[in-house]
Amino acid sequence: MAAERGGCSLEAVPVPLPPEVRESLAELELELSEGDITQKGYEKKRAKLLARYIPLIQGVDPSLQAENRIPGSSQATAAVSKQQKSRSTNSRDERFRSDVHTEAVQAALAKYKERKMPMPSKRRSVLVHSSVETYTPPDTSSASEDEGSLRRQGRIPSTPFQSHSNVEPWLNRVIQGSSTSSSASSTSSHPGGKPAAASNTATATAAATVLADLMAHAQLDNHSAPPDVTTGLVEHLHHERPQVASVRGIPRGYNSSILETADGVPVNSRVSSKIQQLLNTLKRPKRPPLKEFFVDDFEELLEVQQPDPNQPKPEGGEMTALKGEPLGVVTNWPPSLLAALQRWGTTQPKTPCLTALDTTGKAVYTLTYGKLWSRSLKLAYTLLNKLTSKNEPLLKPGHRVALVFPNSDPVMFMVAFYGCLLADLVPVPIEVPLTRKDAGSQQIGFLLGSCGVTLALTTDVCQKGLPKAQTGEVVTFKGWPRLVWFVIDGKHLAKPAKDWHPQVRDASADIAYIEYKTSKEGSTMGITISHASMLAHCHALTQACGYSEAETLTNVLDFKRDAGLWHGVLTSVMNRMHVVSIPYALMKVNPLSWIQKVCSYKACVAVVKSRDMHWSLLAQRDQRDVNLSSLRMLIVADGANPWSISSCDAFLNVFQSRGLRPEVICPCASSSEALTVAIRRPPDLGGPPPGKAVLSMNCLSYNVIRVDTEEKLSVLTVQDVGQVMPGANVCVVKADGTPYLCKTDEVGEICVNSGATGTAYYGLLGITKNVFETIPVTAAGVPVSDQPFTRTGLLGFIGPDSLVFVVGKLDGLMVVNIRKHNADDVVATALAVEPMKFVYRGRIAVFSVTVLHDDRIVLVAEQRPDASEEDSFQWMSRVLQAIDSIHQVGVYCLALVPANTLPKAPLGGIHISETKQRFLEGALHPCNVLMCPHTCVTNLPKPRQKQPDVGPASMIVGNLVAGKRIAQASGRDVTQLEDNDQARKFLYLADVLQWRAQTTPDHPLFLLLNSKGTVASTASCIQLHKKAERVAAALMEKGRLNVGDHVALVYPPGVDLIATFYGCLYAGCIPITVRPPHPQNLATTLPTVKMIVEVSKSACILTTQGIMKLLKSKEAATAVDIKTWPTILDTDDIPKKKVANIFRPPSPDMLAYLDFSVSTTGILAGVKMSHAATSALCRSVKLQCELYPSRQIAICLDPYCGLGFALWCLCSVYSGHQSILVPPLELESNVSLWLSAVSQYKVRVTFCSYSVMEMCTKGLGTQTDVLRGTAGPDPTTVYVDMRALRHDRVRLVERGSPHSLPLMESGKILPGVKVIIAHTETKGPLGDSHLGEIWVSSPHNATGYYTVYGEEALHADHFSARLSFGDTQTVWARTGYLGFLRRTELTDASGERHDALYVVGSLDETLELRGMRYHPIDIETSVIRAHKSIAECAVFTWTNLLVVVVELEGSEQEALDLVALVTNVVLEEHYLIVGVVVIVDPGVIPINSRGEKQRMHLRDGFLADQLDPIYVAYNM
Repeated sequence: MAAERGGCSLEAVPVPLPPEVRESLAELELELSEGDITQKGYEKKRAKLLARYIPLIQGVDPSLQAENRIPGSSQATAAVSKQQKSRSTNSRDERFRSDVHTEAVQAALAKYKERKMPMPSKRRSVLVHSSVETYTPPDTSSASEDEGSLRRQGRIPSTPFQSHSNVEPWLNRVIQGSSTSSSASSTSSHPGGKPAAASNTATATAAATVLADLMAHAQLDNHSAPPDVTTGLVEHLHHERPQVASVRGIPRGYNSSILETADGVPVNSRVSSKIQQLLNTLKRPKRPPLKEFFVDDFEELLEVQQPDPNQPKPEGGEMTALKGEPLGVVTNWPPSLLAALQRWGTTQPKTPCLTALDTTGKAVYTLTYGKLWSRSLKLAYTLLNKLTSKNEPLLKPGHRVALVFPNSDPVMFMVAFYGCLLADLVPVPIEVPLTRKDAGSQQIGFLLGSCGVTLALTTDVCQKGLPKAQTGEVVTFKGWPRLVWFVIDGKHLAKPAKDWHPQVRDASADIAYIEYKTSKEGSTMGITISHASMLAHCHALTQACGYSEAETLTNVLDFKRDAGLWHGVLTSVMNRMHVVSIPYALMKVNPLSWIQKVCSYKACVAVVKSRDMHWSLLAQRDQRDVNLSSLRMLIVADGANPWSISSCDAFLNVFQSRGLRPEVICPCASSSEALTVAIRRPPDLGGPPPGKAVLSMNCLSYNVIRVDTEEKLSVLTVQDVGQVMPGANVCVVKADGTPYLCKTDEVGEICVNSGATGTAYYGLLGITKNVFETIPVTAAGVPVSDQPFTRTGLLGFIGPDSLVFVVGKLDGLMVVNIRKHNADDVVATALAVEPMKFVYRGRIAVFSVTVLHDDRIVLVAEQRPDASEEDSFQWMSRVLQAIDSIHQVGVYCLALVPANTLPKAPLGGIHISETKQRFLEGALHPCNVLMCPHTCVTNLPKPRQKQPDVGPASMIVGNLVAGKRIAQASGRDVTQLEDNDQARKFLYLADVLQWRAQTTPDHPLFLLLNSKGTVASTASCIQLHKKAERVAAALMEKGRLNVGDHVALVYPPGVDLIATFYGCLYAGCIPITVRPPHPQNLATTLPTVKMIVEVSKSACILTTQGIMKLLKSKEAATAVDIKTWPTILDTDDIPKKKVANIFRPPSPDMLAYLDFSVSTTGILAGVKMSHAATSALCRSVKLQCELYPSRQIAICLDPYCGLGFALWCLCSVYSGHQSILVPPLELESNVSLWLSAVSQYKVRVTFCSYSVMEMCTKGLGTQTDVLRGTAGPDPTTVYVDMRALRHDRVRLVERGSPHSLPLMESGKILPGVKVIIAHTETKGPLGDSHLGEIWVSSPHNATGYYTVYGEEALHADHFSARLSFGDTQTVWARTGYLGFLRRTELTDASGERHDALYVVGSLDETLELRGMRYHPIDIETSVIRAHKSIAECAVFTWTNLLVVVVELEGSEQEALDLVALVTNVVLEEHYLIVGVVVIVDPGVIPINSRGEKQRMHLRDGFLADQLDPIYVAYNM
């Protein structure tokens, strides 16, 4: 089968490959796996190597061959795999047994039926995310500095041509190229060139069977879940390569027939089908549902995870503290480390102390003990005597000094370290800052500041490399204190005076040095180590490791801290050992260098990390002559990492034949606080045989130790880290809360009591007490000892033979629900999914973020530069499955970033806390994201169940009993306010205009401003009247219209619009004002115009010449059918004519005009206004705003509907005041237009919309004076609880309390208006401060909707509603708004207590989710706050999924950062899970003329796939 897949039959390769070719092939595979060569380069070189041995496949495009590659190898090598098997005896490949974990992961994945998940859609430009630098040396492979060993297990290939246990990846290739693969095989040839009939048919049938199987599966599958619809629509995304859905097993073109939405309606939009797929994924219940709490009416209690009664519990007895062997008494043991240095420096000056190597591995310098002593003395003398500031010595004993030395210069570091100790100064070794923006550099600065560091020691070379300011001085790094930089190269040091001698005192409790550590949160602490501890630690290590004088030790670790410092700088001097220091840069170039040095220096001890062993495995084939028999101890410094075991085992497997004895490998465990905790001793030093435990991961997540036999899938194999250190006591305590001793089968935090631990976090008393002064207690609360213990931050237990086992670190612990998971374990699982191919150099960061009161797991990985979208998505979905089946935990967010973009720790690992910080700030810039909140978030409040409805009558009774008044309010009574004579006289607006034209002909009524603020046109009473007459004449003569005909007025805001309105009234026609189409955007604006004209049954259109041309233009024809327009008249130059008689309506109930508007939900509705209602409205506005002819008011509203229309066209004529008209569109070119008009004309009353105010405040900021509201008490603001609003209740809270929402009162109720709050469903009246629909009764209520179909029910419901109980006589109009009335302490003009009306939002707009009512604006406000680049946001629902559309104002790189932030904020503040996040360009969210978001249009556009989004994320 291998050969047939490859496209050439087995007989085609009679030639066995020579060993050197096989060796080169293996090398290539490795280069590819380590990311040192691209896929393309790999294929080129491979083809070259094999060219001589494999006859070419004729007539097939080579790129196709590549496309059909088998994962883990490729066509050509597939054929070779037969011989591979036969030579396994002598091949290195077979001996890398694939790690158990990799097999477990592959098995787990094989069990899973591939979940059909919708693939995110992405705009082309976002795909081209290139990596920062595609090639880097193999440094960065570790997951984080300390977790250096993480990639081991899976990265050790089982064979270079490992055939994967899972078969899917080539299946999809067969489908995709079902024709190509069979054609490829049919043209394959034998050496003789004759087509091989047999092999063709075999391959063709093989392909056919695979397809047939797939079809069968696909058929079966469709009953359970709709097919993946990412096929077939991918062309739109990538043109360059044929594509198939990632392993979904459904051939192309197979999906449209079975695609249905949730309602069973076939759809073909790509978006809706993806969402359907998402819904199907979500439908499958993830876990058994939790027991739910009863939810109190107000508080939505978050679900609390109930403990599982079957969860494993520890059953062992309580552990006792474990005592290490006593520290041996050694004759002539020096009283301090400095005494030892003095002794060797004076008695054995020629002995080598430290050899430094360059990057080629050549020894560049060997420091002798004599040199170390003399140079340290010089430095100590110089520091104390030659550095002054203002004639005072700069340093006094006990001062802290920063040591800034590169990893390539151990010699200078050692001199500086001992020089400080001799001068009684405290060295603080830190990393060399490379740029001002190093990851974590600010925190280091904080540490230096808190330690009071003023001086930094460095080398000449290093100082030259630091970034400089213009003055030539080293820049001050962000967050750092001001430092004096002192170069310690020989020429800068002074020779000590004859009479000067350092005080070499006995070891005391004073601080010797400070080692820094970075916590999980990213803060940096300095751990103080006293002289006494330093000495005791050297003593303990000497005893545990059996160090003796003049031994040679190779050190690969960082010599500035941790085991590298303890073994390679301190204990080595104590024992006069010779250290060969291997710089990190050399390891990058030659990973074998440390082994070669062990060999050439015959070193007895080597100190390494498991990644160093791993790297040397990948490179060891070059060395035939390596011999490791000189080693008596190979100290694995990160042995505490559970995953180091695979590197140790594999290393032993390979090097046992080269002299490495199994007992030499000594893992050890250490922590910054407790120094070395435990180390494995070789048998000759009395160590017991090594232990290994295979533990159940599920039990470990409950802190319980169970050796696992059954479920082989989720186990953790750990090795011991040896015995407790000499002179130490160790116990294991519960990690959180009181430090109770653990049971013997329970995991806890290891604590150490000995003279060799750190003493404090410098300057941090609180946490110092907690960590360095812990007193473990028994279950009864009795202290274990009177001595304090130090917490190590290591999680583990004591196993058989008193061996210490470590299963993880507190820093990497993530507590999800109540189960604990270790970040390292999750990384290992992710790497085992596709260790070789996908993740760039194994760089994965795993951490948790708190969302909605629980830890959520986030996994960030760097992807290979050549990874395709398909690869990424497939890898992500499989990682989710692997982690789910092995750890039984969901991943909240999985993000992929381009290669080399994660922040690096000093030695090339990933800086985890910085990565987390960037994730939370939205600065990670991933190129792929998959969020799974639906699977992870299980603690949402219980959905609200609607209570069986209480009838309206019982509600009233309930309110009465509770002493609550019914919520109703009214404006002043109109009848008492004015002589009704005028009211009768002004019944018809046409009459009013004629009357004004006669009595005050030259009184100015209108003043229209242009964008420059100059007057564009004006109209007095007589001018308006005359123009109206001309229009009326034209309507009758040219338009041949009859009384009662409807006329559409399509004008820009201006005097013409007003004049034609009155012209219609004069002619007895019914006017409808319509916003003209936008010439730049005809496609969307013209259809609305057409619709209003058609729905209103307009017999004629009045407009300007320009718009008339536009309506009939070619461009218009693409948007609407221009042949069906009614008569269009332009009024630009109509003849001056009078009308014989002006029409007078027979009854005030006759229709005056139609008010058409588009609601925010996208519904077009026309409202009928009678003459009586029109004049009543004008009268109420006149009374409320105190309008009379000498007044001037400024209006910045659109004149087409509602209040804007009334103020432009009706009120000025009715009240006689002068209106200054400011078209809102002009504000776009001149923001200050409206407000400057207000100030220039000293206007006391102005009308505007929220969007106008927002535009002005954004544009003008602080320049505006206060604008006050209308007459009556100042509007009050209340704060209501947003959570209660969701339950349709109003609960007032204090300002600033969580979940509070400010609501401003909606001004004063107009005269003659009554308002009541009615229950949305029962239509009964509600009590004070209850949320319901606002109903209004007034003389100017509209009489109904004007629609073509006359939906009577809707009409009656909205315009003549009656309460179901109480006052059932009054006829109300329903406003469609939710709100409440609240009686305030204020009084109004009449001395009554003032009833404030608060509007919460439109009823049509609300979203019903989880049984609760949400207002989109609240969710949108939260989202806009989530990131600085979010310009606007709109939300809507689609089949119960919440869709959030976000406008991105920034680079497209940031698009994917927003997905997690949006999901987080909506979860935190609204307890809702976002289903789809759509990221679009600014201006995509449609906004109507009133500045309201048109969410329904947006929704239609999204579902019809018209938004051209930058990215669409489907949250799982």
